[in-house]
Amino acid sequence: MSTKLILDEAAVRRALTRIAHEIIERNKGVKNTVLVGIKTRGVFLARRLHERIWQIEGQKVPIGELDITLYRDDLTEKNDEPQLRETNVPAIEGKKVVLVDDVLYTGRTIRAAMDALIDLGRPEMIQLAVLVDRGHRELPIRPDFVGKNVPTSKREIVQVSLMEADRQADEVSIKQNK
Repeated sequence: MSTKLILDEAAVRRALTRIAHEIIERNKGVKNTVLVGIKTRGVFLARRLHERIWQIEGQKVPIGELDITLYRDDLTEKNDEPQLRETNVPAIEGKKVVLVDDVLYTGRTIRAAMDALIDLGRPEMIQLAVLVDRGHRELPIRPDFVGKNVPTSKREIVQVSLMEADRQADEVSIKQNK
């Protein structure tokens, strides 16, 4: 299986800094804004965005963690019992919620996340921030903030490694699945 590095540690850092600036600009600041990371890597990316926004604006943005396990549309296809992880989301009623995930592919994870959010309250709006958009959408979902657009084939796998989750350098690579 061949591997091609598409974002190294510095490129991941720059992408997140750019996304933080774009979130601030699009929302005219961060008042009434909440960051919600989708388990697992989306949570770590949301935390990093939270830190960058604080460094830029001097304001702390509420941050949450969302487990979408029970909202997935492929639960019946899996034989295993779903492993539930904690959801901890601050009040989102009337807020601008920025959903954060590592890779956007078919859009099904984001659809599940939006369903989960709506069950928690009615936000003013939901925006989507992703580190990598790889295309191949099956649902009409598009990101508002993107670290990098990476055209891929369906046979390729986009691998995001983060220090917090994988105990190795931050990087994004594409692996050819044969």
